[in-house]
Amino acid sequence: MTSSVFPAAHALQSYGWDDAWADEFAPYVAEGLLAGRVVRVDRGQCDVVTADGVLRADTAFVTPHDPLRVVCTGDWVAVEPAGTPRYVRTYLPRRTAFVRSTSSKRSEGQILAANVDFAVVAVSLAVELELGRIERFLALAWESGAQPVVVLTKADLVPDPVTLGHLVQDVETTAPGVAVLPVSAATGDGLDVLAAVLSGGTTVLLGQSGAGKSTLANALIGEDVMDVRAARDVDGKGRHTTTTRNLLALPGGGVLIDTPGLRGVGLWDAESGVGQVFSEIEEFAAGCRFHDCAHVAEPGCAVLTAVESGALPERRLDSYRKLLRENQRIVAKTDARLRAEIRRDWKRKGAEGKAAMEAKRGR
Repeated sequence: MTSSVFPAAHALQSYGWDDAWADEFAPYVAEGLLAGRVVRVDRGQCDVVTADGVLRADTAFVTPHDPLRVVCTGDWVAVEPAGTPRYVRTYLPRRTAFVRSTSSKRSEGQILAANVDFAVVAVSLAVELELGRIERFLALAWESGAQPVVVLTKADLVPDPVTLGHLVQDVETTAPGVAVLPVSAATGDGLDVLAAVLSGGTTVLLGQSGAGKSTLANALIGEDVMDVRAARDVDGKGRHTTTTRNLLALPGGGVLIDTPGLRGVGLWDAESGVGQVFSEIEEFAAGCRFHDCAHVAEPGCAVLTAVESGALPERRLDSYRKLLRENQRIVAKTDARLRAEIRRDWKRKGAEGKAAMEAKRGR
């Protein structure tokens, strides 16, 4: 089945609709339901963009006890074509999902965005870099199934190209396998490169308050659609100017999900994500004498040898240990098996969707 089955389906293609989503939606066509993508969720209701335009729908039919299964910005849904109120009947299986742990004592997961291809971590150059925080964001980004990108915002505040180059290099060392792009929304430098990278899919924009996310979103979209407030000079932090997650179409292609500034970013079953952030440590670990080496004081530990020789910064190893310990605590408090099943489903759907798109481009 192809997108042509759906009247005016081309109206959704700019939001990421493809043949794979059409196949997933096929069972709901006979029921007369509309396909649409959630662009905003607010207090039990959501805004859904459909081939007939944007409509408001109630999510009461899909509000389970599991917080990871609630309707989220970025979801593809089957919604009633009429009614007062209209209802979202279900959402299609997610390809990817960005999840963090909440600050509650119950250690619940909170889903921030669904069906994301790129996870942009915005980091302000107006303040000193916090490499450990970048590593934390990247662990969650890798775990989500999306491709991380680090964007160093406010690059115009670092006019010396040599200094800027050193900062980029520091972050690149912290983020192996990840593109690191310095960008200035004020001057426009780097925006064309970033827009080209993001044009191929759905992007979630992440970062602390004051990182310049809303300003960056406005620059990418080409108009002031997000409220912007000044960050404090003392620490570069700002108030939460973005209070909901909004999905916005980019003029050069792709869509962007802007998120509220995150004061706390707790890991949520992100062991494989941590492993990808610290891939060089895992490569060193392959040379350890013992396969279960904890890299603390064991004889023949290749990781400790790398630290002693200077091949591995001690800060990286400390950060690796910290994130693994935190993740293990979360896993011990929650239903790891159920979560693993959800993850496997997301990753399977993501692989199927990517394969379908690659086959389509090859024809």
